[in-house]
Amino acid sequence: MQHRIVVTGASSGIGAATVRRFAELGWRTVAVARRADRLAELADETGTHPIVCDVTDERQVAALAAEVAETGGATGLVNNAGGALGTDSVEASSNDDWRQMFEVNVIGLRTVTAALLPILRDGARRTGWASILNLTSTAGHAAYPGGAGYNAAKFAAHAVTDVLRLELAGEPIRVMELAPGLVHTEEFTLKRLRGDAAAAAKPYEDVIPLTAEEVAGVLVGAFEQPPHVNQDLIVLRPVAQSSVFHTHRGPLLPRGGE
Repeated sequence: MQHRIVVTGASSGIGAATVRRFAELGWRTVAVARRADRLAELADETGTHPIVCDVTDERQVAALAAEVAETGGATGLVNNAGGALGTDSVEASSNDDWRQMFEVNVIGLRTVTAALLPILRDGARRTGWASILNLTSTAGHAAYPGGAGYNAAKFAAHAVTDVLRLELAGEPIRVMELAPGLVHTEEFTLKRLRGDAAAAAKPYEDVIPLTAEEVAGVLVGAFEQPPHVNQDLIVLRPVAQSSVFHTHRGPLLPRGGE
């Protein structure tokens, strides 16, 4: 059985870039997202198997798992679907926003993982190993003002990843986490700021952020490691961003000297 990877949130950004990178290297993929038109375009471009699915809908996830099993199974899962809403304080933020963030970043991740684990085990029996990689964020490792709902959701996703690794100990299934920092994609910040294009551009001014393609390169590289190598946690930032609180704006220049 050739390795086949399921990628959620594949209609744009890091998810779409991940499908493209796997395809460039000859991996088979299943691209999962809500937007059928975007998936169709990606399938035409890469040969991926598209499945329209909202990861927050348990019935749709069950149908996703059935289709993956019926069309060739899987040996890998990338839980990429996620997102942020708003930058309000704990006091001023909306419970509806928090619910949406937890539904997709945490509960959706759990639902997809639980549905696909039997399929991944079957794949591991055939090939010797399987992999799960959860895309979280540096927001899941350090809190910041205005990030409470997203911080909480990504901290939870990080915890789920750690627990899953413990629960799968003894099985040939590696569980990995990739936590990017400042990444410029076409939709993430724009959606977070509810379509305010001017505000969405500000975090990327006078700095070279990561691109979706760069994150995808590191992500796919983790799958290409020998099967006994588990990169438990990969934190990925642009050089200009030394922490969630510190991003250097302007040229990067050596200090001292002439």
